[in-house]
Amino acid sequence: MGEASKKWVLTVTAQTPTNIAVIKYWGKRDENLILPINDSISVTLDPEHLCTTTSVAVSPSFDQDRMWLNGKEFSLAGGRYQRCLKEIRSRACDYVDEKKGVKITKKEWENLHVHIASYNNFPTAAGLASSAAGFACLVFALAKLMNVKDDLGTLSSIARQGSGSACRSLYGGFAKWIMGKNDNGSDSIAVQLADEKHWDDLVIVIAVVSSRQKETSSTTGMRDSVETSMLIQHRAKEVVPKRIVEMEEAIKNRDFPSFSRLACADSNQFHAVCLDTLPPIFYMNDTIISCVEKWNRSEESPQVAYTFDAGPNAVLIARNRKAAALLLQRLLFFFPPHSDADLSSYVIGDKSILQDAGVKDMKDVEALPPPPEVSDKIPAQQYKGDVSYFICTRPGKGPVVLCDESKALLNPETGYPK
Repeated sequence: MGEASKKWVLTVTAQTPTNIAVIKYWGKRDENLILPINDSISVTLDPEHLCTTTSVAVSPSFDQDRMWLNGKEFSLAGGRYQRCLKEIRSRACDYVDEKKGVKITKKEWENLHVHIASYNNFPTAAGLASSAAGFACLVFALAKLMNVKDDLGTLSSIARQGSGSACRSLYGGFAKWIMGKNDNGSDSIAVQLADEKHWDDLVIVIAVVSSRQKETSSTTGMRDSVETSMLIQHRAKEVVPKRIVEMEEAIKNRDFPSFSRLACADSNQFHAVCLDTLPPIFYMNDTIISCVEKWNRSEESPQVAYTFDAGPNAVLIARNRKAAALLLQRLLFFFPPHSDADLSSYVIGDKSILQDAGVKDMKDVEALPPPPEVSDKIPAQQYKGDVSYFICTRPGKGPVVLCDESKALLNPETGYPK
């Protein structure tokens, strides 16, 4: 770097998906290193519909590390951010950009400051794994900027120290977070079980019941569960190890009945642990479960799996597009928008599912009949306004570097937010 002008700026922009666990991570054996008490498995969601975009910049003119989240400056003082920055800096390699006349040695990275700008295209801290996508994107982008040579497994162990579930967002398709046994966490990493093309029949519909921040954060909730729940220990030691093996097999064989049974049972048990915690934690919305359970029981085999993370939003996984269209009809019947709502902002993401469901406008929503599994004797109850909106998506790919400068969040000339 030496004599080079202080005016140069290097930037990288990356996009990383969020993920939803189908076998849940809940409870840590080490709070600082974020080491879990059990393995977990997740499906990565299509970044076209749910992702974090992060731009990172480095320049000798920066006098401190700074971050902007969704347009507002955000403190990097927290231990989790500091750990991720320290780990990536320690793995930085020599960098040469002949066009800009920039040379940075491994040692010099330690004294250079970074600017970070991050944007989620979905609500932050509402139970849609925003911190998972955020930390995965931060680590992935910084690794590209600092010419880190380590593989995704190693990067996943760094992202894990920011947010546990972040380790799984470094892969597309289906990922498994191995809990590991080492005290230093070196073997607690994520691996890919199958890519996004392996089971591309699946369609995912997320019912965003509330985009408000959760009353009980995952970190606090987990700590309380580990300290007070008797059920969590039984779950981690006896139940999850068997479910992990069965879920891996179900994914490998694209066995939807087994996948659905395991995902629903694990979600319900996770929330049973939340209720078994002192004070009890209430995350889940049970109305959607009862709609799905009634429909699944009325069919020869399950059409939809449900899973809830630490928040009230329901993630519904349909076995194929036909089932997804029938699911959306049911969801719009039971949870219609307010009459003055705009359907195009009530169902977002892959809107082609609406066409498959034969729904073009609010008149079509109002004309939807009760599903056949609803008893004629009891009028079907509708819950207008209970859902803020639906997101239609699918299994998606892992992180990518974005070369289109128009998608960058930092100005490439200054390294400050655009």
